[in-house]
Amino acid sequence: MVVSKETLDALDEVGLNMYQRKIYTALLSRGVSTAGELSEMTGVPRSRAYDVLESLAQMGFSILKPSKPREYVAVPPDEALDNAKETFRGEYENQLQKIDRFKESDYIGELNSVYDEGLSLVNPSDLAGALKGRYNVFQHVGNMLKEAESEIKILTTEKGLRELHENHYDVLRKAQERGVQVRVLAPLTENNRSSYETLSNVATIRQLPDNKVRGRLTAVDNREMALSLTHDQVHPTQETAFWTQSEHLAAESFGPIYEFLWNQATQ
Repeated sequence: MVVSKETLDALDEVGLNMYQRKIYTALLSRGVSTAGELSEMTGVPRSRAYDVLESLAQMGFSILKPSKPREYVAVPPDEALDNAKETFRGEYENQLQKIDRFKESDYIGELNSVYDEGLSLVNPSDLAGALKGRYNVFQHVGNMLKEAESEIKILTTEKGLRELHENHYDVLRKAQERGVQVRVLAPLTENNRSSYETLSNVATIRQLPDNKVRGRLTAVDNREMALSLTHDQVHPTQETAFWTQSEHLAAESFGPIYEFLWNQATQ
């Protein structure tokens, strides 16, 4: 039985490369097979077929039989996918532990020293760039909020307020606990009222009419800011934001505008 292209493409999404997809589906059609047989069936080079089968065994998609020549047994798809989940979860958790150990080691201090030395040579205008993709934007803004020392200013939309609640509530709570002033300007609607009320526990929020300003901007300590360049309806992969560490832009350009809007807004 030939597996459809759609199914092969779907296997790509769960982590199987082209050779792994071909070998695994061929193995499923036979139940038990050797690397040589599967190579002939799929066109995967014989020298690569062994490596592919070993990788499939490590992921839980095949089992090596103690026989000569070496044979492999196909693991049923449902069971194989469950095995793969546990494998990926274990690798992910292991990698997180390695990152945490590195952050606690002396190596991070050496890297920070190199960065600080290089930073002193950089023109402030060079500390700017584009952030692409909603996840990357959220991640970068979250890091900005974590580093805030005195003040956070946020201007956002109806949807943006909900996403601020969903993605950054804990970060804002911790910022407030360490004495950072957190202010948020956003429209209040029935669609975001719950987020509005919850965020009020960690920030001072004022209502901005929905038709007054429609955009997202975050500024931290009058030294760093991120400005969304796309509207709320854009696809998450196409969301783009401009980021800069320009004190002039954050403090002298955006600062007065924010204060004007803050004073115009209702409590």
